[in-house]
Amino acid sequence: MIELEGVPELVDPVMVAAFEGWNDAGDAASTAVAHLDKEWKGEVFAALDAEDYYDFQVNRPTVFVDGGVRKITWPTTRLSVIRVGGDKPRDLVLVRGIEPSMRWRSFCNELLGFAHELGVELVVVLGALLGDTPHTRPVPVSGVTSDPDLATRMNLEETKYEGPTGIVGILQEACTHAGVPAVSLWAAVPHYVSQPPNPKATLALLNRLEDLIGLQIPLGELAEDARAWQLGVDQLAAEDSEVAEYVQSLEEARDTAELPEASGEAIAREFERYLQRRDPGAGPGGHATDGGDGSSHLRDNPSGRTRPPKPPRPESDDGDE
Repeated sequence: MIELEGVPELVDPVMVAAFEGWNDAGDAASTAVAHLDKEWKGEVFAALDAEDYYDFQVNRPTVFVDGGVRKITWPTTRLSVIRVGGDKPRDLVLVRGIEPSMRWRSFCNELLGFAHELGVELVVVLGALLGDTPHTRPVPVSGVTSDPDLATRMNLEETKYEGPTGIVGILQEACTHAGVPAVSLWAAVPHYVSQPPNPKATLALLNRLEDLIGLQIPLGELAEDARAWQLGVDQLAAEDSEVAEYVQSLEEARDTAELPEASGEAIAREFERYLQRRDPGAGPGGHATDGGDGSSHLRDNPSGRTRPPKPPRPESDDGDE
């Protein structure tokens, strides 16, 4: 049994998790959880034993010097708690780590043990995948669940994905079997500019998380970083006509696919979301969907061609596992 000392009773807690590795294209998901931890000053209360879950030849420990003393940081998964006040207080339990190398069932059971002890009412797992999506358009974010009732209640997609999966898919299924409501949010990252960071995808995940859990998230400089990122990729793409042509083809395909959504109902729904996110005090929790970190660069092509290939993706377009 997991015993938690020093962790106060939480209010309507939600567990938000993300894992570096296969499920984290552009580091978008892990950066989103790191942003929450930084902006709300999360307090770490637990760390899983690295010996149990990681192959240190795959995820190597690092050595650093602190005050003249050499220390080692081991790859692991840490849990922190955030107390969110306001008119409708709601606390968060953040789970941030690296996709484990082994014993995935035990890993998920240990996280669920913490969730049970803390009274977690909903688990949200963030992920990011490579997709045929242009960097110039809003980042697609899919919300999926294995629970048909939850899908209806929270306006989510019921997962129909079949194929290889990562720890995000395994944890969601473990939650479902344990009777814990669980949702996965997936951001699609352009495969031709997959290097981290991708603040535009991180921002899109946080905006969707806001809608899902009913909390206004302070965005800090993330919106500005997202704009800078997009401008940087625009400039790089404009320097090569073949890349620019490829991006244009993705834009046309995306716009054509979304034409049926340009209905009065869809526009009204988006406007309602905008009004919900507005901050009358012009505080840090505003909403934006574009921008970035101009240091990103187009993905290298080993074949020597400028146009990026379409690599096999670990996830389907549904983005559920």
